[in-house]
Amino acid sequence: MAQMSLNVISSPHVHGGDSIPKVMKTVIYALMPATALSVVMFGWPALLVILLTTLSCMVTEWVFMKIRNRASTLDDYSAALTGLLLALTLPPHTPWWVCVVGGVFAIAVGKQIYGGLGNNMFNPALIARVFLLISFPVELTTWPIPVDIFGPASYGLYDSFAIIFSGDYGSLSMDAITGATPLGQYRMETGLGKTVQDALYGLYNFDHAQVAGGLVGGSIGETSAALLGLGGIWMIRKKLITWHIPVSMILGCIVPAGLFWLANSTVYPDPIFHLVTGGLVLGAFFMATDMVTSPVTFKGQLIFGFLCGLLTWIIRTWGGYPEGVSFAVVIMNTAVPLIDQYTRPTIYGAVKKTEQ
Repeated sequence: MAQMSLNVISSPHVHGGDSIPKVMKTVIYALMPATALSVVMFGWPALLVILLTTLSCMVTEWVFMKIRNRASTLDDYSAALTGLLLALTLPPHTPWWVCVVGGVFAIAVGKQIYGGLGNNMFNPALIARVFLLISFPVELTTWPIPVDIFGPASYGLYDSFAIIFSGDYGSLSMDAITGATPLGQYRMETGLGKTVQDALYGLYNFDHAQVAGGLVGGSIGETSAALLGLGGIWMIRKKLITWHIPVSMILGCIVPAGLFWLANSTVYPDPIFHLVTGGLVLGAFFMATDMVTSPVTFKGQLIFGFLCGLLTWIIRTWGGYPEGVSFAVVIMNTAVPLIDQYTRPTIYGAVKKTEQ
């Protein structure tokens, strides 16, 4: 009588209906409202930066697949998403060559050097952002004042090409189109001995609602914390991500910010300031939640997210850069294996070892 064999594979045994292309496209869709507003607020230069980083990532992905003699993975949309996320961390007037270098670095060093999708240790877009900020600090800290693409002062398509590809602003004065971000203004003015009130609410005329809605200079993805938050909530509703990392990361930043603000409001800005400025919301919902580079357990995700937020606030308050989201998430990416190790759930039926 022939023996029967039963092959048992690892769970889950029922396909959930998701796929890599579906997941990547869902994240892209969630980013579209904030991305569209960014293009409206910053004009054609922002759109050109998005196209350059996305195309650079996709071309680099295609080249590496050819070198490795593998089938093209462009149809999984992971390279396109990496390019979009990278663009959202860059200023709208980033020179073309910085965009290309960033896209190549994100895929080549941030992803393919580890073996491709699913093997990378760091979030590719963020590790590229950190590399660019360290390598080209001037180009990545030139912040244009938002110029409505439909407004009378908007840049024409020709002017936008000239700005991105040659750095030629024509008759436009750099002083007339650039300004500090709220985080940069806060760090610069308080470093000179001014109070937070003078730095933001007196000289800068800071308004929480306007900043949350998108009327603020900064990176392309800093325009609207409100739309980014709505996109993130939609991803949670679609069960693409859970609430653990976004909520804990936001709390990790605004809780210490609130405590220090209550202790001395002349030196430390209020917690809502930290929430609506910079890339906290973008990082919490779209960067730190990367499935490959974040913990797998809910307990680990809470720890990971909170420490990402805490590091963000520490860097913003005392670090060498006014923004700390990219550095915080990349640093915590290195701790993910350790977090996973110490937050593993107890195996069902396992008996706890006792000391003899």
